[in-house]
Amino acid sequence: MQQREVKKLPTLRGRTVVNLFFEDSTRTRSSFEIAGKWLSADVINISGKGSSTSKGESLRDTVLTVAAMGVDALVIRHHASGAAQQVSQWVDAHVVNAGDGTHEHPTQALLDAYTMERRLGDLEGRHVAIVGDLTHSRVVRSNLITLRTLGARVTLVAPPTLMPSGIGAWAAAEGFALSNDFDAVLPTADAVMMLRVQRERMSGGFFPTPREYTVGYGLTRPRLDVLMAANPDAVICHPGPMNRGLEISPDAADAASSLVLDQVSAGVAVRMSVLYHLLAGGEGEDS
Repeated sequence: MQQREVKKLPTLRGRTVVNLFFEDSTRTRSSFEIAGKWLSADVINISGKGSSTSKGESLRDTVLTVAAMGVDALVIRHHASGAAQQVSQWVDAHVVNAGDGTHEHPTQALLDAYTMERRLGDLEGRHVAIVGDLTHSRVVRSNLITLRTLGARVTLVAPPTLMPSGIGAWAAAEGFALSNDFDAVLPTADAVMMLRVQRERMSGGFFPTPREYTVGYGLTRPRLDVLMAANPDAVICHPGPMNRGLEISPDAADAASSLVLDQVSAGVAVRMSVLYHLLAGGEGEDS
């Protein structure tokens, strides 16, 4: 579709999709909007700042109001973990989780896996290192589920202060590895996924200075050289937005092995697929 001159299919003509975003977003919101429009759905965007929630209306009343207009799907991003699941119990429309607090971001994990498979092939047995702010990341949780399902070997790397509470028990149960030493993990990685340092979610001192974080856990130019020397076919991912110069250097972000823009392109295709499977087929109870 992305290579066509006319990017339009009639598949979802007559369907209405509402993007209900209570947090800021560029990639996810835009790609869901493009995905819906390319499938000929009617797409409406509502932001939290421009909705009645800014006047004190509850989330429940907002989604019930929108659903009462006869929409077919709600794509929701919310700062509260579990919000999408809760909304799905209030409305009959399909609900797509576009990120809920620090819980999950399912379509991001799908597009990440799709992007890596296109470059690396089958992910069975591949070593994926996910590095950075694990405590505040919803991406890492969804990626762990997806990558482990596809047979990848996953190592989570972060300073002790950014390791989620209880992660040790989860790692032991699910069979992924934990490390506080990025340099030890790097040479064996087939893919390195850098996570954004989410300073807007931090209320305390998780690391002394940005410079110290970069020295210990940033994908710097020297670390990029080590990765490419050890594995010339290794790839670099980042779900975005990037803090250039903090968790990832410009050299790494713009390297030939970087899949950052490929992830953005894949986001449209994956989200088209999600909307297609939900809205173009039957109305199964588990949709």
